[in-house]
Amino acid sequence: MPALNITRTHTLGLAGARAVAERWREQAEQEWGMACQSEPGETEDRMHFARSGVSGELRVTDTRFDLQLKLGFLLGAYSGKIEEKIRANLDALLGPEPAA
Repeated sequence: MPALNITRTHTLGLAGARAVAERWREQAEQEWGMACQSEPGETEDRMHFARSGVSGELRVTDTRFDLQLKLGFLLGAYSGKIEEKIRANLDALLGPEPAA
């Protein structure tokens, strides 16, 4: 099963990151048909999401977004396009990725 692992750093703090993750969840449910389940924690929140052909987890901390996505066989052929779309979505929510 093809997998995508996308990590983004941010300076929002945990409260700000939670707000962004909530907007991401709303978009994932409404636009992409994902079923999402959040697990808030003291220093890290986890959000599990799934739909036909896709499953994964978003981990949110005070400094990072870690997105792990597993694609089914049919969607695996589009993994490059899917990763590009997810990165663009995170740029829209978090701002452009800082230069290394």
